[in-house]
Amino acid sequence: MKAEERRKAIAHLLMSEDKPVSGSTLSEQFGVSRQIIVQDISVLKGQGFEVLSTHSGYIVQKSPYKERVFKLFHTTQQTEQELNLIVDNGGTVVDVFVWHKVYGRVVAKLNIFSRLQVKQFIEGVRSGKSTELMHITGGYHYHTVRAESEQVLDKIEALLSEQGFIAPEI
Repeated sequence: MKAEERRKAIAHLLMSEDKPVSGSTLSEQFGVSRQIIVQDISVLKGQGFEVLSTHSGYIVQKSPYKERVFKLFHTTQQTEQELNLIVDNGGTVVDVFVWHKVYGRVVAKLNIFSRLQVKQFIEGVRSGKSTELMHITGGYHYHTVRAESEQVLDKIEALLSEQGFIAPEI
């Protein structure tokens, strides 16, 4: 098993467990030394996995929040309306990303959870500091939205759909 495959398997195992898994257990299961497991855990942390080291072993910190990715399409003039709709209904806009034909996935962290932050974002874009990522893909973009429950995400999705912001599936 190659290192990257092993790391993916370790991450999957840790995310599926509700209790810590010891380095010795991982070492035995994957047929490598404990030092290799320590290095693998370090790489996983660098990749954004929230792996906690405890006296009982490793565990992935799970967020109590739910997340959903929405594929969206709208004009620049509708961006403020879209973002306000999400935050007004209990969502946090974690990021925005697009799929570029040459560059692949291009992502920007946002973490917008209030009207004040929406206003600041819009002012930044309209001031000419930058343009929205959706412009490089003709208006199509994705948002990862975080909320306290699936019901909140369902409501946000329904409202985005009502406003015509959900991109049609092709």
